Amino acid sequence: MADFDDLIAEGEAVPVAGWDFSWFEGRAIEEPTSWGYSRRLPPLYAEAQAVLDLQTGGGEVFAGALARTDVRPSLVAATEAWEPNLELARRALAPFDATVAHLANDAPLPFADASFGVVSSRHPIAMPWSEVARVLEPGGITISQQVTPLATNRELYEFFLGPQGYEPEDGVALIQSRVAEAGLELVDLRYEESKVEFFDLAAVVYFLRKVLWTVPDFTVERYRDKLIELHAEIEERGSFVSYSRHALVVALRQ
Repeated sequence: MADFDDLIAEGEAVPVAGWDFSWFEGRAIEEPTSWGYSRRLPPLYAEAQAVLDLQTGGGEVFAGALARTDVRPSLVAATEAWEPNLELARRALAPFDATVAHLANDAPLPFADASFGVVSSRHPIAMPWSEVARVLEPGGITISQQVTPLATNRELYEFFLGPQGYEPEDGVALIQSRVAEAGLELVDLRYEESKVEFFDLAAVVYFLRKVLWTVPDFTVERYRDKLIELHAEIEERGSFVSYSRHALVVALRQ
C-alpha cells in the first residue's frame, strides 16, 4: 500500500467550503435522481415575489437556479450555518441582492410571518418544518431534497461505525409526520436510491470531511485502521460502492 499516505494527504488537503463537487470528477460518481431538483426551482421562483433558500451551502445551487429564472423575485434570502460557506454564499448571491443570514440549522428563522412565496432547501441537515410553515405566505410552496433522515450512504457510514439500526423507511415516515405536524399539505413525496462509487481513498477522505454528517466524528487519526481496510478493498475491487438515498418533498401552505 505504497500510496496510502499519499492518498490520505491528498484527501485532507482539498478545501471543503461550499458545495462544488467538481474535484470528484474521475474519482467518484453519483447517479442523478430522476426528478432533477435544480430544474424544478426556476419556474417556482419566477412565480414568487420573495424566495428563501435554507442551509444554502456556498449558494451555488440557489444562485444557479435564480440565474435561470425568467422573472426574478424582488426579495432573495438564504441561511447558512457553517461559517466557511458564508462568504462563498454571499459572493454567489450578490448579483441577486440577496441577504444571507448566519444561522444555526435548528434556530428560529429571522423572518416575518408569511413573508416568502417559496422556501427551498437542497440537502438540509435539519429541516425546520414549523418555521417553514410560519414564514410561507398562504398558497406558498416549499420544496426540498432530503437526505439526512434517510440513511443516505448507509454502506459508507456503517463501514466505519457498524450497524446503526435505522431504515430509510423510518426517514420517509418521519418526513410525512413532520410535514403534517407543521400544518403543511404534502403535494409530492418521492424516494429514490442512487449508486455512489468511490474509486480511491482520497475521494472517501474528502467526502467525509465535506459531508460532515456521514460520519460525524470522522478524523483520519480516529479511523486510520478502517481507512487502511477500505483502501485495501478499493485496491482489490476497484471501487467502494454506497447508495445515496433522496426524497423529493413538495408541500403547500393553505
